[in-house]
Amino acid sequence: MAEQSSDSIARIKATMMQDDGTKHIFVVMGASGDLAKKKIYPTLWWLYKDGLLPKNTTIVGYARSVLTITDLRKKCEPFMKLKDETPDNLKKVDPFFSANRYVKGSYTEDSAFEQLNSVLESLEGGDPCNRLFYLALPPSVFKPVTSHIKSSCMGKKGWTRVIVEKPFGRDLQSSNELSEHLGGLYTEDQLYRIDHYLGKEMVQNLLILRFGNRIFGPIWNRDSIASVMISFKEPFGTQGRGGYFDDFGIIRDVMQNHLLQVLCLAAMEKPATTNAEDIRNEKVKVLKTIEALELKDVVLGQYVGDPDGEGDAKEGYLEDPTVPRGSVTPTYAMAVFRIKNERWDGVPFILRCGKALNERKAEVRIQFNDVPGDIFGGGTKRNELVVRVQPNEAVYCKMMTKSPGMSFNPEETELDLTYGSRYKGLKMPDAYERLILDVFCGSQIHFVRSDELREAWRIFTPLLHKIENEKPKPIEYKYGSRGPVEADELAKAHNFTFTGTYKWKNPNL
Repeated sequence: MAEQSSDSIARIKATMMQDDGTKHIFVVMGASGDLAKKKIYPTLWWLYKDGLLPKNTTIVGYARSVLTITDLRKKCEPFMKLKDETPDNLKKVDPFFSANRYVKGSYTEDSAFEQLNSVLESLEGGDPCNRLFYLALPPSVFKPVTSHIKSSCMGKKGWTRVIVEKPFGRDLQSSNELSEHLGGLYTEDQLYRIDHYLGKEMVQNLLILRFGNRIFGPIWNRDSIASVMISFKEPFGTQGRGGYFDDFGIIRDVMQNHLLQVLCLAAMEKPATTNAEDIRNEKVKVLKTIEALELKDVVLGQYVGDPDGEGDAKEGYLEDPTVPRGSVTPTYAMAVFRIKNERWDGVPFILRCGKALNERKAEVRIQFNDVPGDIFGGGTKRNELVVRVQPNEAVYCKMMTKSPGMSFNPEETELDLTYGSRYKGLKMPDAYERLILDVFCGSQIHFVRSDELREAWRIFTPLLHKIENEKPKPIEYKYGSRGPVEADELAKAHNFTFTGTYKWKNPNL
């Protein structure tokens, strides 16, 4: 967790440290899987060693595998960043795993969940206790597991909360079916649909930047903004996980959830308060004004190997042995969204995401209109406000200034807030840390509501069905490139100007 805590985190920590006798049990459903060992257990450890878990918390792993706590520890420790810990924190590793239990059981049998409940009741000892269930599971077992939790494992003397991991369905129909199933079992305040992107520092910072600064209010609209680009780029391919990826594709994997959530925060109106329901109400209003995507507004790509590249770069998507032969699943997508409201009518929101690209980057790029009445002979470039989500969190504004010296030429530069420079010594909390802590505290600000999910699938489902039925061949792009040239052409046609003349320089280097 951060070495320099905010006042709000300090208050949360103080609350968590209070020993009011209430116990907590955090149940990791799917404890033997990759998500559990790479994210959930490491996150619980980070919260534990920083004193942000309630004092009386027991962690119970549940899966079909035969495991001991020693086995679990061996699986998780490589992802717990122990080499970066202080000697005092390393002394807490043994107590952390001492607070763990493991139960082997089926995801579909009544008796298995009755046995799990018996273990939970023995840990409670008749005392008040809150139960959290994290579903680190494949979607195929969401329904039986949530049904069995409801019938056999609800807390008797405390609240019960269920955290559901994406994907929340594959299209509008399957998502609605899942929502109806969950809604028939739990109230909305018991459900936490987690999208880890909403836990990232700079995504959360969008609300403060927009609504906490007078300078942005008057220009955050169609009168000043030409276009908005929201990007997610990865410099690696499927790396042997093509079987999983091919079943979902880049649109379901990244765009329909992560990037659309960022779009909502960038485009929504000012909420009445910072309460969860007020913020989520405004996000839903934005989604309702977005038309369903059409194929003409999308560029789909699939990476091929670079013969001159090194290592994995030589192999294309179809050369991954885990990818079905002849697959036309896109590994790159760019889509243009139109928001039909007074603030944004006519401003394209362009979302792009892809694998095997030229860099690792996630950012929001607000591009402003050209300066009217240019007196510099075309030497000026558009102003841009950039919120860099990862890596090297930063907010910077690209602007024009006079080049130093005797000349009188305009030059691109920036007003720069780079977190690593401004906040030296600050260790950013992981997104899962924030979100799991939110569940303990009962805050749903950064979780997805059912109507929000429904609107998101409404926007994407016609496009996804068209791609699956017609199987358009994606455009090939070379591993390590910027993606298909056609994507740059689509962005240009929708008022986004890429000059390539400016490069952000990381001041930490």
